[in-house]
Amino acid sequence: MKVRVAIAQIRPTKADYAANLEGVRSVLAGVAEWEQPPDLVVFPESIMSGYFLEGGVREVAITAGTLFNDLRSLFPSSGAPPLDVAIGFYEEFRHRYYNSALYASLGDPAEIRHVHRKVFLPTYGLFDEQRFVEKGSTVKAFDTSWGRAALLVCEDAWHSITGTIAALDGAQVLIVPSAAPARGVAPVKGSPAEYQSRPASATRWERLLQNMAEEHGVFTILAQLVGFEGGKGFQGCSCAVAPNGEVLARGPAFEEAIVQADLELDAITRARADQPLLGDLETQLLNLLRSLDSPGPPVSYDTSAAASQHDANTRPVELPVAVPEADDDPMAIDAELSARWLTAFLKDEVVRRRGFKTGIVGLSGGVDSSLTAALAARALGPENVIGVRMPYRTSSPESLHHAELLATSLGIRMETIDITAAVDGYIEAADPEAGPQRRGNVMARMRMVTLFDLSAKYNALPLGTGNKTERLLGYFTWHADDSPPVNPLGDLFKTQVWQLARHVGIPEQILSKPASADLIQGQTDEADLGISYDKADRILHWLLKGLRQQQVIALGFDEAEIELVHQRLHSTHWKRRLPTVAMVSGTAIGESYLRPVDY
Repeated sequence: MKVRVAIAQIRPTKADYAANLEGVRSVLAGVAEWEQPPDLVVFPESIMSGYFLEGGVREVAITAGTLFNDLRSLFPSSGAPPLDVAIGFYEEFRHRYYNSALYASLGDPAEIRHVHRKVFLPTYGLFDEQRFVEKGSTVKAFDTSWGRAALLVCEDAWHSITGTIAALDGAQVLIVPSAAPARGVAPVKGSPAEYQSRPASATRWERLLQNMAEEHGVFTILAQLVGFEGGKGFQGCSCAVAPNGEVLARGPAFEEAIVQADLELDAITRARADQPLLGDLETQLLNLLRSLDSPGPPVSYDTSAAASQHDANTRPVELPVAVPEADDDPMAIDAELSARWLTAFLKDEVVRRRGFKTGIVGLSGGVDSSLTAALAARALGPENVIGVRMPYRTSSPESLHHAELLATSLGIRMETIDITAAVDGYIEAADPEAGPQRRGNVMARMRMVTLFDLSAKYNALPLGTGNKTERLLGYFTWHADDSPPVNPLGDLFKTQVWQLARHVGIPEQILSKPASADLIQGQTDEADLGISYDKADRILHWLLKGLRQQQVIALGFDEAEIELVHQRLHSTHWKRRLPTVAMVSGTAIGESYLRPVDY
């Protein structure tokens, strides 16, 4: 028997149920026009609301019955072939909230086949699900019009026991709605062409689905979100995998797509005959479960002083040092993937999320602002990008020239606003004896006053230019350089900015000159920081990876430079956060009242 599946790799509209229901309707109407319509359409996790909702979950959660009735209303009452739908949503069930997936048959008869409530809730790193929804407790297979299936939601699939339980319960197809944020822009070495120029996380997901399919002799279907939420880009790269591990179909990275796959269920029989792992497990499962209840042999340890010199069990454990391979540069990026990723981010964030057509960038003549402008030109079109030069009387003429060169090469609009009178007027009124650092801070903040005022004039969204190294080292003026609401470069180290800038064609004059904030004559970033960007970036990389200072020294870095970076990193956390507010209620903003930035 053949089951035709359509995987709807689409983006949701944040917290807008009606708009998302219309998106589902559009997909169902589109696949109904296929010469051979699908038997099953699979939508991603949380497609009815968006994924990162925090406390907003309670405002968008619906019952499975509500969703089912709304889906059924989208389907013709008669004359259409039957269609099954698997779809992710935030559910209200028995006075509790869950991250759930519904499997329903539409048409005649129409019925809910199953609701799966996510069992494993990621609450680590960038995830905080367990704070806002409750855990499900079961994994069950269920019957459909074409066979037997099971649902797993995203993180559930990373625990191999869930696929095992579903397969032992008779599932022929494991359906995994997911909302996986993309991570990893390092080049993928020695991998097949289809793994190139896509996030590292997408490759891990596909291999996970392949392993699950091969181990259990089942088909696996992965439906991923696309779009951006609060800077986190959902990767796409949905896929369908056969029981022998063959990838039958895969979706593109970051783009909406309807991915089609035909599942020949007879292939399950062949796969299980060739590799009878599931049959082996069925015969040994009870023995394995019994072993959990059987205590192992007692273990004794000699804790005498003499033994402690020789017994590895009593000696202090030294932390291992992660030594990279000789040709493994932690700063290397897949530049083409990075350009596509950040272009998609700007297009989604500026136009779709915030409703602007135009972006505005302060052009300093340096590599960071040049790269932001270049990415914006790709995302919005050169005619929709405004570059603004904001010189002070001591600014380098070279910087002005390079900003003009960049604007001309990109074909973007450019304005020049001299901030000398505004800065000097304030300094004269406040303190004519103010030193260079204070003057530099006033200049930086005056540039943001200028940029935001022109933003209002042109209805253009200000775009940030600060890179990850500057942000981590606190090398920026608070509430100045970091003020623009959208920043494509903030998770790229400075050395990675140079790589990407070279890839997108930033003029060599800009790339090759020393980096400088150009707030004080003769100033350079590396002189201010006391370390080169090349060294600082690598030290920061290993510190952020969790290595201690002694472990970084073992990788060949200078102890004094590590301490310099470490001290700057840990003394500037305040610059990377919103102002500290005294909490006096149970509904404090950002503590109890939590909504994501794009809610």
